[in-house]
Amino acid sequence: MSEKLNILLAEDEAALGQIVKESLETRDFKVDLAEDGDKALKLFREHEYEALVLDVMMPKKDGFTLAKEIRQEDDTIPIIFLTAKSQIRDVVEGFSIGGNDYLKKPFSMEELIVRIHNLVQRKNFQKNSELLTIGGYLFNFPKQTLQYEDDELVLLTHREAHLLFHLVKNKNQVLDRSLILNKLWNTDDFFAARSMDVFISKLRKKLAKDESIQIINVRGYGYKLTL
Repeated sequence: MSEKLNILLAEDEAALGQIVKESLETRDFKVDLAEDGDKALKLFREHEYEALVLDVMMPKKDGFTLAKEIRQEDDTIPIIFLTAKSQIRDVVEGFSIGGNDYLKKPFSMEELIVRIHNLVQRKNFQKNSELLTIGGYLFNFPKQTLQYEDDELVLLTHREAHLLFHLVKNKNQVLDRSLILNKLWNTDDFFAARSMDVFISKLRKKLAKDESIQIINVRGYGYKLTL
């Protein structure tokens, strides 16, 4: 039998939290449940987890604030937000502070489980990936850093690193927009597409010291990294 994945679940709705916890535990997960953001942060610092599932609206410390604090200590652990919100600014904010995915309530347990497994597998793959050269830059995918010649290291967010990795692996070819959205955001809806545009803009700025590097928007298809 495979080893159980250790998950931290932060959910202030007691009934929902218990249902999700018990459902995951029947599917070979080990789950610690926190009813507020402060308790979740305490558990995170005391235990090792493979992934975090955080409700956005919680007392004492909301999910976004909690994620920001966690990202200061661990920039690789997968984070999934649970939210009743669907406004684009909320979704984009979640991604921009280091969230890896989000699910809108109500959601199916099967979908949550698939997304947890996908994120954990992606993180494990990241650990075994190589260093990549992008023009004058050295891209350390496992450590999520970018360095131009002898300059200081630039830290990338989890999603920036994965997006850049796929652009580099497909350099001088069009990276299909829908394909990469579904792979990294698990959806190609409007919110995710807008979020991806934001991340592309951030990557362009971080690669700006080498003028030979361009990330081109191929309208209607996707993006292409050219060197």
